[in-house]
Amino acid sequence: MLDIHWLKTFVMLAELKHFGKAATALHMTQPNVSLHLKQLEKKTHTKLIERSPFRLTQAGHRLLQTSQKTLQALKVCQADINALNDLSQGTLTIAASDIISRVLLIEPFQLFKLEYPNIDLALFNSTSTLASSLVKSADADLGIVIAQKQSLPLHYTELQTVHWCALGQDLSLLKARPLSKLIDEVPTFILLGHDTRTRDLIDVALPLLAFLDYRVMEVGSVDAQIDWAEAGFGIAIVPDFSVHYKKNLSADILRLDEFPATSLGYIVRQNQILSKAVKHLLSLVKEKIASNKQKNKYSSS
Repeated sequence: MLDIHWLKTFVMLAELKHFGKAATALHMTQPNVSLHLKQLEKKTHTKLIERSPFRLTQAGHRLLQTSQKTLQALKVCQADINALNDLSQGTLTIAASDIISRVLLIEPFQLFKLEYPNIDLALFNSTSTLASSLVKSADADLGIVIAQKQSLPLHYTELQTVHWCALGQDLSLLKARPLSKLIDEVPTFILLGHDTRTRDLIDVALPLLAFLDYRVMEVGSVDAQIDWAEAGFGIAIVPDFSVHYKKNLSADILRLDEFPATSLGYIVRQNQILSKAVKHLLSLVKEKIASNKQKNKYSSS
């Protein structure tokens, strides 16, 4: 049998192609990395890596493929075992964008800690696209994302519909006429984020604004888009839920009903076993969404 620690070292070494970098990533000394490789080559009776220049042998490539699959399967298995044991202690990891975590997760996290004081919560601040990768690799137990398509090996459950808003100075002048009549004499900056998943929806809808000339400026996060729009630099196209919690906005807000709606929801791995703790956290998130909808209903009436 091949030692799992040797395989972990070998995979890291093969991916980084450098003994020193692999040692740093694994919190090991460089001699120990070399020792693990030597032990692995002795056990397999074959040379796995050529050092000068660094390259994998044919046997090394074959072992790398199998080792990556094996380590991934063990990671998923450990996550399922944690769930079966109801995860009363340890770490629960969630992947979500900055705006989703601010709007939806702060209060549920507070309530969750009261119920599960021995479980640490870890948050990956990520785009929806990156969140999917983290859940697939079992580096995150749960992802909360926008515009997820149902695709293996992930299972997506919708939590709410998301519409788009335009945010900018003097948009009030545009509310009285249809979007198809909007004309600007000078180039308009359209402020967008960098998540490719939401850009796929927004980019194709931008012509509906019918500006004679516009330029897209990618500014990163939704909060950055709002800040730039507040400063009068352009028009931010953002999810409607992202502006509801913002107080004292000076910019105008225009709902873009002609833009295609999408959804916000959570993703887990297909057939993933959900622990009692994960189910409880999801119930708190759903309650927060329902509460937000109620508040927005009152504020708009």
